[in-house]
Amino acid sequence: MTVALHDLLPAGLRRGWAVDGSCPDLDLYSLYRSRQIADPHRTVVLDARGKLCYTAMDRKVRCLAAGLSGLGIRAGDVVGIQLPNGRGAVIADLALAALGAIALPFPVGRGHREAASLLRRAEAVAVIAATEHRGNHHAAGLLALTGELPDLRTVISAGPGTAPEGTVALSSLLRTDPTSFSPARPDPDSAARILVSSGSEAEPKMVAYSHNALAGGRGNFLASLIPDGQPPRCLFLVPLASAFGSNGTAVTLARHGGTLVLLDHFTPEAALDALAEHEPTHVLGVPTMIRMMLDRTAEGRHPAPTPPTAVVVGGSPLDEATAEEARRVFGCPVVNLYGSADGVNCHTGLGDEPLRGEGPGILAGHPDPRVADIRIAVPGTPELQEAPKGSVGEIVARGPMTPLCYVAAPDLDARYRTADGWVRTGDLGLVEDDGNLRIVGRLKDVVIRGGANISPAEVEIELAGHPLVRDVVCVGVPDALMGERLAACVVPRGNAPTLEELSAHLDRRGLERRKHPERLLFVTELPLTPAGKPDRALLRERCAAQAPKPAAQAV
Repeated sequence: MTVALHDLLPAGLRRGWAVDGSCPDLDLYSLYRSRQIADPHRTVVLDARGKLCYTAMDRKVRCLAAGLSGLGIRAGDVVGIQLPNGRGAVIADLALAALGAIALPFPVGRGHREAASLLRRAEAVAVIAATEHRGNHHAAGLLALTGELPDLRTVISAGPGTAPEGTVALSSLLRTDPTSFSPARPDPDSAARILVSSGSEAEPKMVAYSHNALAGGRGNFLASLIPDGQPPRCLFLVPLASAFGSNGTAVTLARHGGTLVLLDHFTPEAALDALAEHEPTHVLGVPTMIRMMLDRTAEGRHPAPTPPTAVVVGGSPLDEATAEEARRVFGCPVVNLYGSADGVNCHTGLGDEPLRGEGPGILAGHPDPRVADIRIAVPGTPELQEAPKGSVGEIVARGPMTPLCYVAAPDLDARYRTADGWVRTGDLGLVEDDGNLRIVGRLKDVVIRGGANISPAEVEIELAGHPLVRDVVCVGVPDALMGERLAACVVPRGNAPTLEELSAHLDRRGLERRKHPERLLFVTELPLTPAGKPDRALLRERCAAQAPKPAAQAV
């Protein structure tokens, strides 16, 4: 065992969810093997290299597990994975599960320094990284930093391309004879994977999840969206290495015996081609990705696809206009997923309920206790004092998907976890009389203008309803006089709206004037982070660069 990972949830609760069937109570590799035995020729992955079936995948997994074992990697060791979406990422994930090791995936595109920080804090003993991907040489970059990583013994280079000197070629490990390998049988309540937050913090948080929390809690989320109970065919537009992407190997494959349709790099054209060619049952992406795809279909160059069972949208707020257009174009329900790496999940169902309705914020569906029970607490109360019914408060969650702990961050454990296992999400919401959860904003994601707090999420939800706004992100821009001012970064729909037009729209929506944006930045498409979310930091930089000088500003 490398880094110490403690379960902050009472053991009786964990065991109770296994006993009542909310969790399968098997490790991820054993679950995968049961799926392989039940249907050995089912396609497990469709990627740029074609099809791979469950049995061929299992042999590759055993070869790699045997090869990693030969390098001295043992149960409980943390191993980083920085690979693009494809069979290689899935093989690595399952091989580590077979060893009883702990996978630490993080998306390609994260810089070497940030990747090294993750590996150092998790005390990773090895990392499997791409030799080259879209101009980034991850394996070589991490090898150059091994002197700063005392626990890192091995850098494994995954092709194509020649493995840099000093690294171990993944291709050679995949040729290891697997006949003598015996899979570990780790405790299903022990750590299987470390999820990395999307990076809105100065240093991304790492959150440890057990086999049961992934296959059970997160698995129950997807189960509720499979009405016929048949193995799903999931097109993942987000990286498997993201928190959203953790619904890939552990959930789609190990829990549900499905198929992964993977793009090594998202483009709307590639996504639409995959949708037409492979006819997935579920499409999983962030709102910006879906809007890009809708724009391409509007251009008439892509035929209407066979309707999936659902388009599942998470990662950032989904507006009603996008949801309605996606329902019409894709011919299927659009599921609004609210969730985070910290340990919360709630989603709308396969109906057509409106996301806005009469209440504030956006509808996130009815909390499922087989995924995560959700309560609303008065912000800042140490004992999680329950907020008055129907009022806005902090969302707290606890259930089968609850993670073990934060990794190497006792300060985060103290800040976000309670003694009885509840997770403080830092999100604001309310539960309506019918039990539905509505998401309003974030406690800490505020712009402070002249001492007054503004929730960017609240403003984004309202701006998204303007007919000339295709996509929008609001950020705070430093200001010498007011401290910060709110900027709207807009992808226009046709003619670009003026700041005055946006302000008039917000007036009609009843949003008080102090919350209106005072800066406007137009972009053709929102830039995305490696995890697939809008890159707020980059947009903030762009807004700050075009801000007028203090003398030209008005209060």
